[in-house]
Amino acid sequence: MEGPQAVREALAAGGLLELYAEPGRQPELERAAVAAGTPVVPVTAAVLAALGETVTPQGVVGVAALLDVGLDSALAARPRLVAVLDAVSDPGNAGTVLRSADAAGAGAVVLTAGSVDPHNGKCVRASAGSLWHLPVVSGAGLADTVAAAKGAGLQVLATTGGGQDDLDDLIDEGRLAAPTVWLFGNEAAGLGEQALALADRRVRVPLHGRAESLNLAAAAAVCLYASARAQRR
Repeated sequence: MEGPQAVREALAAGGLLELYAEPGRQPELERAAVAAGTPVVPVTAAVLAALGETVTPQGVVGVAALLDVGLDSALAARPRLVAVLDAVSDPGNAGTVLRSADAAGAGAVVLTAGSVDPHNGKCVRASAGSLWHLPVVSGAGLADTVAAAKGAGLQVLATTGGGQDDLDDLIDEGRLAAPTVWLFGNEAAGLGEQALALADRRVRVPLHGRAESLNLAAAAAVCLYASARAQRR
């Protein structure tokens, strides 16, 4: 994990195993790690640059165990809002959706088999620490995920530009107040026919301007917040 935000959240969650720090760059984090009994290894800026992937290192690199949450475990908590990423390949998008899901109060994020690894460095950075805030399941089968979600009482909504249901109409009709799983597809191809067939509804985000479409992460944020608002009314 690179940067103070990701490291800070890992430390708060009790998951930080080691901290590599350039002395004096992030003194509060160093003190907090020492107080928590986490080994702190002083290193030079050159070592941090070699350890990390960013162009401009932020003074700290943390090490944590992989976060491995099973689908059954994530659904056992009876979440009311879940984001499922199917065949999503861009780690920046995946991390941003994870962050948006956390901000919207989602209870879990699932990355199906064929999606990017949530432990990818860029995904971890884009999540801005949210990786530690909610269960993240990776490698799950799409059909198994949908079946388990429906068995847990969640409706399954698939996002697609050609969806029969308009997001605004679902909001107005009060249909988003129910516990919901949102399916989001690949950045270029969207959701495949299998995913669309598994969903209860196919939903399009209305485009009121001249844009051809929304970025995956932007569309996910719109949908997740629409559900969050409806569920909190």
